Amino acid sequence: MYFQSLTAAQSYTGARPATQADPDHQGVAQGLRSSFQDFAATLKHSEQVAQSSMVGQADPHALVQALAQTELAVETAVIVRNKVVEAYQEILRMPV
Repeated sequence: MYFQSLTAAQSYTGARPATQADPDHQGVAQGLRSSFQDFAATLKHSEQVAQSSMVGQADPHALVQALAQTELAVETAVIVRNKVVEAYQEILRMPV
């Protein structure tokens, strides 16, 4: 399971150059904001392709590609969420 998650995260990072770190970025907040916007754009694009496919206006190959990108994006978001929760729980376990 861990290997599949790692592969999904690496594939998504390679497929989406907009999520790569920019050397002249404003900070962590700006990077997170752009990642969230990129995630939302990926989901919106996939939804549009799926709707177009339902009425016969989109190529089935484009639909499969959009769904694969969405799957990678969601898996990456879940991995990040799990890491944040794990870090939070680790902080709670620290002695004061």
